[in-house]
Amino acid sequence: MSQKEHVYIGLGSNLGQSTDLLNSAVDAIGNLADTRVLKKSSLYISAPMGPQDQPDFINSVCLIETALSPHPLLAQLQQIENSYGRERKGKRWGPRTLDLDVLLYGNQEVNTDDLTIPHYGMAEREFVLVPLFEIAPNMIMPDGNPLSQWVAKCSLEGLKRIRASNQQ
Repeated sequence: MSQKEHVYIGLGSNLGQSTDLLNSAVDAIGNLADTRVLKKSSLYISAPMGPQDQPDFINSVCLIETALSPHPLLAQLQQIENSYGRERKGKRWGPRTLDLDVLLYGNQEVNTDDLTIPHYGMAEREFVLVPLFEIAPNMIMPDGNPLSQWVAKCSLEGLKRIRASNQQ
């Protein structure tokens, strides 16, 4: 069996019953082969990035332990997205039933056409950084700085915790 890695996954939804979808998606992630969910953050509501003519997003972050390597994990996450009705219409930052992003995969860096780890937009996304900070407050980020410094630099305007985590 492969070595297991700690992986942080960002979750988002702004179509359908988003809070139920995110909770169910965390369960689905935990059901992947050789994978278990270790922590999940509270749920947060945030304004959409990009086009504002869409509903607000509900976001969360979970920490998993998995033996899946990065690309097979991505494929499994995309299957979960598809099973929840995710449609990829080419509209960047458009509405979606479920969005699952690999944020960090151990200490690995990946830079391929379909996967970038650490996630390329993390530093500017309070809806990722705040939930990540909630479950990993002492994390040192890939640039060598504490996660707390990243959080201190991002705008928290429009971000609101809506449901405390029940799994910590």
